[in-house]
Amino acid sequence: MTDSTPSHTAEATNWYLYMLRTADNRLYTGITTCVERRLKQHQSGKGAKALRNAGQLTLVYQVLIGGHSTALKLEYRIKQLTKPQKEKLVFNQLSMNSLTEWLKI
Repeated sequence: MTDSTPSHTAEATNWYLYMLRTADNRLYTGITTCVERRLKQHQSGKGAKALRNAGQLTLVYQVLIGGHSTALKLEYRIKQLTKPQKEKLVFNQLSMNSLTEWLKI
C-alpha cells in the first residue's frame, strides 16, 4: 500500500503507481514516492506481506501520478480490476491521463 517512512510523507508531490509480477504470475499494485527503493524493500522481504515468499519480482508497470490522494484512488481502482483488465493495463502501459480516463477518475 502506501509508504510510511518519515522521508516519504503524503505531502510529497511525486507519487508513483507501480505493478509487480510475481514468480507465479500474480500482479501486485502499490504506490510509492520511489519505485526503486520500494522494489528493493519488497525483494528483501520488508515490503508488503502479500509479496513475502513470492519469488522473483519484476516491475511491469510504473506511472508518475502526482498527488498522494490521486495515487490512493488509482491504486484502489486498479486493485478492483480483474486479472485480464490488469494484464491489459500492463500491456498498454497507459499514461497517467489515459489511466484516469480509462478508470473514469
